[in-house]
Amino acid sequence: MTGLLGGAFDPPHNGHVELARAANERFAFDEFVILVTAQPGHKDVAVDAGTRLRLARTAFPDDQIELDPNARTVDTLRSGRWSDPVFLIGADEFCDFLKWKEPNAVLEGARLAVATRPGYPRDRLDAVLEQLERPERVLFFEIEPLPISSREVRERIARGEPIDDFVPPAVAELIAELGLYRG
Repeated sequence: MTGLLGGAFDPPHNGHVELARAANERFAFDEFVILVTAQPGHKDVAVDAGTRLRLARTAFPDDQIELDPNARTVDTLRSGRWSDPVFLIGADEFCDFLKWKEPNAVLEGARLAVATRPGYPRDRLDAVLEQLERPERVLFFEIEPLPISSREVRERIARGEPIDDFVPPAVAELIAELGLYRG
């Protein structure tokens, strides 16, 4: 079974790292791959793909890191390179899952592991599940929330505020070394 965590990672933060750790612990993946989306289809990025790839390698030193040329998850999964893939997302992303390109095709290509948190409204998740052709391909697991976003990290850097509690130390060092996100 292969765990897949995709994203822009602009920059990777402690929430990403905790999601990967908790999923690896819960599912005991044979392989775990971080997919850095070269050009996300749903958002702009502040730094180039090569730099984000370098940041991801710093944040996840023990995992396999790949640059994903696809803008959409369904296209990534259609490459069919992984054995029994499980694609990880947060509960907030799952609430928007029906807006993804071909969500039912995503579930044909991989199971979806959705990280929930204490107090997250289950009825919102169930409302999405009810509209899927293969709801049994969605797995839920709970993690402790880390209210961090890449946007918040970028904004803190631009304001000259510390990011030590938001990103792994090696990521903070690399961001400073490269002078990233300074506005």
